[in-house]
Amino acid sequence: MTGVRGARRVLLPVVGAVALVLLVMAVAHGVHRPGSAGDAYRRAHPAPTAVSSPRVPKDFRCPGEDPSPSPTGSPASDGATAQPGDHYAENHGFRVPFPLHGQRRCDGLSAVRQVENALRPLRERGDFTAKSARRALVATGFPDGGVRAQQDSGGVYFLVTVDETPLCVEGALYPAGLRADAFGGYPDHVGCDLPSGGH
Repeated sequence: MTGVRGARRVLLPVVGAVALVLLVMAVAHGVHRPGSAGDAYRRAHPAPTAVSSPRVPKDFRCPGEDPSPSPTGSPASDGATAQPGDHYAENHGFRVPFPLHGQRRCDGLSAVRQVENALRPLRERGDFTAKSARRALVATGFPDGGVRAQQDSGGVYFLVTVDETPLCVEGALYPAGLRADAFGGYPDHVGCDLPSGGH
């Protein structure tokens, strides 16, 4: 009998200690009971069901724009179209320019008109040199350091940094026509020039 009593005296504190440890662990890991304070909080504050996206300013008709406007063009997206299993578009997304919205779109359309008005006389007289194009754009009021022009056999390609936001206009002047498009820079890149590199 003494052996049983002695064993009980030793086991009771051990069992009590184990029970206490289990109780502390259950509280620390959170025992879920229906109707708990956690349930009340989750009912009052449901988890979001979708990721919110940044608001895009609403587009409206800009001064001087036709009643049935066509969307403001943006520079070529380097052919970055997604195909199943093709990661080209994903890996070259840094080369897709930001479109302009709201008042910035109107500012872009105004800058495009300014570029076209400056370069149209050059096209009419057949002057397709980078020097002439650059001079005409700077004379129109674009910042001297923000105008780049490059000549090739087909015509002149230009890039204008209108402001540091950035607001950019790029295009080409060639015998068959004049093209100018406004955009708002590139992802993960400062300025208007087409980024190189990537992943």
